[in-house]
Amino acid sequence: MQPRWFLIVSFIIGIGSLTLLAYLLSRSLTGPSIGKEELLAEIVKNWQAAHPAEHRFEVLSSFNNAAVLDKETGLIWELAPDPTPVTWNDARAICRRRVIGGQTGWRLPSPAEMRSLVGPAIDAPGPHIPPGHPFQNVAPTSYWTVVPDANQPPYARYLDAFLGNVLSFVKIYTFPVWCVRGPVPTES
Repeated sequence: MQPRWFLIVSFIIGIGSLTLLAYLLSRSLTGPSIGKEELLAEIVKNWQAAHPAEHRFEVLSSFNNAAVLDKETGLIWELAPDPTPVTWNDARAICRRRVIGGQTGWRLPSPAEMRSLVGPAIDAPGPHIPPGHPFQNVAPTSYWTVVPDANQPPYARYLDAFLGNVLSFVKIYTFPVWCVRGPVPTES
């Protein structure tokens, strides 16, 4: 008579083998696995198809063709943000003083507003705006946003253009400014 532990170990090995066999069989039936590059390319392709630039963005003649309306969000973005890196406090002041197309009322975007402009993160330099967008002078870097971290006063939020994440950093660090205005009131 075999010891009881031998039966238990044999049972566990048998179940593990069947599980492994089922897993390998299911993987072979679903076809070849997709690589990271193919998956990222498919995500970007789907996002670009859902957000075609030619329908989404409109250069506004009422702003002397220096601003762009994002029809998805109702926000107006400056056509050509200044790529010069500045501190967060300077960025806020720059947007408050900004006059584009004779219009005032500009501000730093919130993290959600900035994220709405960019697409899915990929490994190449960003920001990832849909191809065919009308923007000019967009630097492949991060941009300041307006929401400070209340628990850590020396920190402010910015959009990481490479990862698509909103992160916090010291306000004395420098990033470029991309001012926004809006949302645009709808006329009835």
